[in-house]
Amino acid sequence: MLKLHGFSASNYVNMVKFALLEKGMAFEQVNDYPSQEASFLDISPMGKVPVLETDQGFLAETNVILEYIDETGEGPALYPADPFQRAQVKELAKLIELYIELPARRCYPEVFFGGKVSDETKQQTRDALIKGAAALKRVAKFDPFVAGAQLTAADAVLLYSLDLAAGIAGKLFDLDLLAEIPDSKALLEQLNQRDSARQVDEERKAGMAEFMAHVRGGK
Repeated sequence: MLKLHGFSASNYVNMVKFALLEKGMAFEQVNDYPSQEASFLDISPMGKVPVLETDQGFLAETNVILEYIDETGEGPALYPADPFQRAQVKELAKLIELYIELPARRCYPEVFFGGKVSDETKQQTRDALIKGAAALKRVAKFDPFVAGAQLTAADAVLLYSLDLAAGIAGKLFDLDLLAEIPDSKALLEQLNQRDSARQVDEERKAGMAEFMAHVRGGK
């Protein structure tokens, strides 16, 4: 059986978990946190999560894991068969990750963990989020899913990136990020109603106290 190494508060872990559930694939979650311990670096070269353990070995990096899941699972396809349409889904997922999720992550310390980030970082983050939202608006279809008629891996990335980024934009910048991307709010609401997303959210809430204890213990 597949084993998903990671913790339930991680949005990247939850992208993979959502995809596994959508594909109907059996898996076991192993509660692991990012680590630079040699034993963990043996399975995750950068010491990050998620990591997918298979019968053949370990896979790191979320986009790689999502593609592996799609190619080996028998459930609904998360990437189109057509090469161009497949590339478009990958483009959307990468755009969301690089220009929305990662900029917002720079402000996580202040929003979620009681720390502070500089005014310069906040300004850079705000500018990057507005630019990223405009880029997503240009290429997303929302018909009804982000890449078109079918749910894809890009929806998994969107679901666990855009809400977080919007929360940061609202709290720090008084910016309604979802309003910058028409139809994104409706899609997020639709995705969150899926059984897979409901299960992921229940497990996220259940694991939050342990995660916060881990963060406090690491300080």
